[in-house]
Amino acid sequence: MTMEDLYTAASGGMAEGADSGLETRLQELVLDSPDVEDFLTQLAELASARLSTGSNTVMCGITTIRRKRPVAAASSDSCARALDELQNGFGDGPCLTALRQQATVHVPDVAQERRWSDYMQAVAQQDIGSILAVPLVMASDADAVINFYSRRAHGFSGPDITAAESFGVQASLALRLALRIAHLREARDDLSAAMQSRTTIDMAIGAVMAQNRCSRESAFKVLKNASSHRNLKIRDVAASVIASISGETDVPTYFSE
Repeated sequence: MTMEDLYTAASGGMAEGADSGLETRLQELVLDSPDVEDFLTQLAELASARLSTGSNTVMCGITTIRRKRPVAAASSDSCARALDELQNGFGDGPCLTALRQQATVHVPDVAQERRWSDYMQAVAQQDIGSILAVPLVMASDADAVINFYSRRAHGFSGPDITAAESFGVQASLALRLALRIAHLREARDDLSAAMQSRTTIDMAIGAVMAQNRCSRESAFKVLKNASSHRNLKIRDVAASVIASISGETDVPTYFSE
C-alpha cells in the first residue's frame, strides 16, 4: 500500500472552505514526511513562515502531551524550542493554558502581562515581546498546541490571530491524518514482520520433519524445546536451523502489500 493509498484511507478529504494553498502544502507534508516527528518540525516551520513578515519574524513551537506531561515536540528554530521547554519547566503559561482550556491565548505585551508572572519574567529576559498560543483539535487522547513568539510587543494583530486560528484548524486535521497514517504504517510493518516470522518457522519445521522423519507437531516441539533451553525466540531458533542447512540468514517472504 502506497503513502497515497494510506492518505486516502485516512482522510476522506480536507475541510470544506479551507485555504486551498495551505491545504495542498499540508497534504504534501503528510505524504512526504517519513514520520510524525519530521511532520511536526515541518509544520512548525510552515506556521512560522505563514505568520512572519518583513518587519516581524515569528518563531513557532509545538508542544504535545505525552504520558500526561508537556513535551516540546517540534520547533521552527532553537529559540522557539527553548521557550517551549522553559514554559514546560514552569508547568504553566499561555501555551499550557491554551492546551487545558482548548482556547486561543494571546499575550500582547509580555512586559505588561500579570498572569504567569515568573514565566513572563523569564520570557522577557529572552527578548520576547508577545506570545500567541493556538490549541490543535485532535479529537483523540492526544493533545497539542502551536506556540507563536514575536520579539515585538503587540506582534500579533487581529488578522494575525485569525490567520493563526485558521492555520490551527487545518493543521489539526493534517496532524490527525499523519498520526493515523503512522498507525497504519505500524500495523503494516507488524503484519510484515509476523508473516516473515511465520515463513521462517514453517521452513524450519519442514527441515526438521525431513531430517527426523517426524510429524509437524513433533517438529514444532523440537523447535520449542530448543527455544526454551537456549533462551531464544522460536523464530531465532528457526532461522538458525535454516542457516545451518542453506546458509541463508534472511528468509524472503512473498506476499503482496
